[in-house]
Amino acid sequence: MTDEIILQVRDLRTYFHTDAGIVKAVDGINFDLHKGECLGIVGESGSGKSVTNLSIINLVTFPGKIESGQVLFHGQDLLKLKEKEIRKIRGDKISMIFQDPMTSLNPYLKISTQMIETIRMHQGLNKGQARAKAIEMLKLVGIPGAEERVDCYPHQFSGGMRQRVMIAMGLSCNPEILIADEPTSALDVTIQAQILELMKDLSKKLGTAVIIITHSLGVVAGMCDTINVMYAGRVVEHAKTMELFKETKHPYTQGLIRSVPRLDMEMKDKLYSIPGVPPNVVDLPPCCPFYPRCEKAMDICKEKYPEVTDFGKGHVCSCWLYGKEGGR
Repeated sequence: MTDEIILQVRDLRTYFHTDAGIVKAVDGINFDLHKGECLGIVGESGSGKSVTNLSIINLVTFPGKIESGQVLFHGQDLLKLKEKEIRKIRGDKISMIFQDPMTSLNPYLKISTQMIETIRMHQGLNKGQARAKAIEMLKLVGIPGAEERVDCYPHQFSGGMRQRVMIAMGLSCNPEILIADEPTSALDVTIQAQILELMKDLSKKLGTAVIIITHSLGVVAGMCDTINVMYAGRVVEHAKTMELFKETKHPYTQGLIRSVPRLDMEMKDKLYSIPGVPPNVVDLPPCCPFYPRCEKAMDICKEKYPEVTDFGKGHVCSCWLYGKEGGR
């Protein structure tokens, strides 16, 4: 990771206008991404992780709408670009690995057809050169017999191998940013570890910045440089990985960490789960959305959203336990 900031997200708000009301899926997100950095975005389902990253590459569809904010890629606001202009960046400068590789890959087309199309579109290579590049990328992600397997269909690969194909496609144009949406959710633990290690190694080799979206802090603990913890469309805590685990501030983050199975845990101990369920984000009141589930909730939590407290070293948290009106 370097000091060069390549992506700046400022006050990003993406709402879904439904018959039931306005769903504030992303409600004022701010973060920076440095060159070569690995950023983890964690939180329960419905916290706004995927919508945040779809908003970055302007892939939000009806009834969703990016209401306001900026996504500055090398100083250029991606939200102001026309569709033709943003398509030149998607898949080239910024790539995304979607959650389920079986539905992301076209089952009727060979892997070679799908990879070659992307490479030729963004890199201007002829068909032979693009095929050679596709084979090279499949070898890079550890697929044996890449010369033959490049002409296979998606159903002829296992889940782990399909995920490797998606990573190869995502990295085939040497992007500056790779967004991975739940890249290991459908895989067993052994393959999960292999995929995460692969992404970490490729990030170091190619200098690619990586954004990983996941439910589990355990998944990103050994891989990410920094972590954003999201809840109800907002970042409630942000810190460097070691700092976050060592000096956890927000009660929600503490709950997520306690929910991760530990090798030093007694067999008789029950695995902790955060009480209650995530809130309905339709027309949320202007209070802390976590207070109904929080063991440390105070009266102020029910009245307004907490201020951001800066603990230094890039560690920030939105919680009234540390705010001026809350007390510490």
